[in-house]
Amino acid sequence: MDTEWMAYGKCAELPPETFFPSDGVGVQVAQAICADCPQREPCLEFALAQRIDHGVWGGTSERQRRRILKQR
Repeated sequence: MDTEWMAYGKCAELPPETFFPSDGVGVQVAQAICADCPQREPCLEFALAQRIDHGVWGGTSERQRRRILKQR
């Protein structure tokens, strides 16, 4: 799977721990960063395809990604 998009995401400019929060407030902070990221869609699709179950990817939490996968 192509991961070139990762270099162009807003997350490339921030510490990784920003997107692996330990509480709900941290999840909201990460989601706010992702909200206007130009790479949000490929990031989400990557996380879904790889079944990544930790962190915020494509502006979604672990729980949100599980729901998306169940709906698909």
